Amino acid sequence: MHAIRLRTLPLALSSILMGSILAAYGNNFRWPVFILAALTTIFLQVLSNLSNDYGDSIHGADSDERKGPVRAVQSGMISLTEMKTAMILLTGFSLFSGLTLLYFSFQDWKLFALFLGFGIMAIWAAITYTSGDKPYGYVGLGDISVFLFFGLLGVVGTYFLHSLDITLTVFWPAISLGCFSTAVLNINNIRDIESDKKAGKKSIPVRIGRKKAIHYNWALIITGNMALLIFAIANGAYGSLIALLAFPLMMVIGKSIQAKQESHELDPYLKKMALSTLMWVILFGFGLLFF
Repeated sequence: MHAIRLRTLPLALSSILMGSILAAYGNNFRWPVFILAALTTIFLQVLSNLSNDYGDSIHGADSDERKGPVRAVQSGMISLTEMKTAMILLTGFSLFSGLTLLYFSFQDWKLFALFLGFGIMAIWAAITYTSGDKPYGYVGLGDISVFLFFGLLGVVGTYFLHSLDITLTVFWPAISLGCFSTAVLNINNIRDIESDKKAGKKSIPVRIGRKKAIHYNWALIITGNMALLIFAIANGAYGSLIALLAFPLMMVIGKSIQAKQESHELDPYLKKMALSTLMWVILFGFGLLFF
């Protein structure tokens, strides 16, 4: 349970919830799609967390000098063999759940094959973020992956599974979720700058430095909320602006990240940014559907 990192699940589910809210707004919501998409996302997020624990232990990013929470493999709570077994099981669960989702969603084999490809990409991305010979998280590509899978693909893909249609306006909330999710990763990477440097993990904060990484964090928060404004104006959906009630919370988090100097002081704000993102989505849905 420690290695699963339950606190990351609300953020993973936010994109599924957002895509489903947008589908409900267009009268296209389907319960089987929502439940199976949420279940598949949970499996993929847990797989990513276990793979991250395994990969960072192998490559040295998780060491005794690391300031964040204790990692299961590095601390000896779970052996490498046991973690590999868990990763294989979660890969199987993700694939089975994803295939069931596609079975209920599509009658067209071409769409089935396309989304199966997306699913395999998601499994590959979850495993190879910090695992394997050339983990892409170690060259600073984690932010792009999070933006795509938690934002564009997560939201727009879920919307399409419900509606079997696409509209450009759903990309704006997808951009918002992508920005907020990337901000969570960025906070994590700011916290781990020193240990990542020693392990050769060239995350964005390692590459640009702490000061610019904080500016980057502000840009993600502000851009995410600006995308909401564009969505509301473009659709006349001004009720969705209720989501801006979460903006002050994000501002407080941004200011705290800027003020805190010690790495261990940043850890609570990962959870706070994830929960404020979920709150933002819930407020968005409430305003969009009922006002």
